[in-house]
Amino acid sequence: MAEASKVIHVRNVGHEISENDLLQLFQPFGVITKLVMLRAKNQALLQMQDVPSAINAMQFYTNVQPTIRGRNVYVQFSSHQELTTMDQNAQGRGDEPNRILLVTIHHMLYPITVEVLHQVFSPHGFVEKIVTFQKSAGFQALIQYQGRQNAISARTSLQGRNIYDGCCQLDIQFSNLDELQVHYNNDRSRDFTNPNLPTEQKGRSSQHPGYGDAGVGFPQMANAAAIAAAFGGGLPPGITGTNDRCTVLASSLNPDRIDEDKLFNLFSLYGNIVRIKLLRNKPDHALIQMGDGFQAELAVHFLKGAVLFGKRLEVNYSKYPNITQGADTHEYVNSNLNRFNRNAAKNYRYCCSPTKMIHLSTLPQDVTEEEIVNHLEEHGTITNTKLFEMNGKKQALVMFETEEQATEALVCKHATSLGQAIWSILFVSVCRIRMRMSSD
Repeated sequence: MAEASKVIHVRNVGHEISENDLLQLFQPFGVITKLVMLRAKNQALLQMQDVPSAINAMQFYTNVQPTIRGRNVYVQFSSHQELTTMDQNAQGRGDEPNRILLVTIHHMLYPITVEVLHQVFSPHGFVEKIVTFQKSAGFQALIQYQGRQNAISARTSLQGRNIYDGCCQLDIQFSNLDELQVHYNNDRSRDFTNPNLPTEQKGRSSQHPGYGDAGVGFPQMANAAAIAAAFGGGLPPGITGTNDRCTVLASSLNPDRIDEDKLFNLFSLYGNIVRIKLLRNKPDHALIQMGDGFQAELAVHFLKGAVLFGKRLEVNYSKYPNITQGADTHEYVNSNLNRFNRNAAKNYRYCCSPTKMIHLSTLPQDVTEEEIVNHLEEHGTITNTKLFEMNGKKQALVMFETEEQATEALVCKHATSLGQAIWSILFVSVCRIRMRMSSD
């Protein structure tokens, strides 16, 4: 292994792997200050805030094979101790000072609007124009200052910083454009020197030639748009976003071990739950009413064929549009355990089929790996654990021998207490930090 460095070299970075995927792989170990994608070489350079953070990441990935979107990636310490301007130029981005900045938002868990960007960048000088748009690299913006020195000051002060605590990280480069063309003043673009521009006709998508597709209007976005943004601009393969049936039928359940709360713990990974009804005349069947048709589609897509309590689940759309309230239904519409009432885009990021690894959050500050293992090992063989802290909160990754064991642990232990804390459990998604043991 090369000499320890806060810069990590990542190999086998395919074209389908985004900057955000790499950020998600290393964020459990500390703050990431710079990321350079070397697309021509299928490689990347990533700089942690300090050497101990990089060492923690490398030690973990010595025993666990990191996989992104089904592709193994390989990590090692870089020969660089610091990423320089020359390294960043390998991306082909301009580093010649200019009054227009190209801003990419990584790990975007909260909506970023023109107003938010103006609030962040205006302390460094008069911002003349802002244009936002969505491209393969993620959510981006062009910000034009009145003077070049203002842009230099903003880039120096804000590069690598987060807009919100722990997310929405700024990656700022100088643009090679001379002047931004703004046609509308709305939630996607703004000319602060010309307040009389139209807001555009309702339903018409504003295109900014040369800048990419118009950005998603987050304050008014539908669920399909939310998940498209969360997944880097497009829906996951197999998801149409057009289903309007809210109720799903789960069959082939294990009637001796399943109940409404366990079904809630599983299906609430994909949307809010309105109510659940176990069918008494068919003990291995249940109806689950989701918050909307899009969430129902996610549940059907990701849970069909999952194995739970020795049974392979069948999950399909129900012929019933909703579940009638009654003595035999369990109501969850007002449950504070529903995940999608706030930060829907953030929670859509976690949607995936069951994996061997689960993510534990809101743990007690003094929890140990031994306590976590003792609490979960009744559900299967635990092959690896990683306890870490992010934004002052204890979290953990726990890997089981099989996906079925991890699924059982999730449905049985989510929202249970460990010490004084009620902890939350998720599957670790392919597009976040899915990892396999190197012996797999």
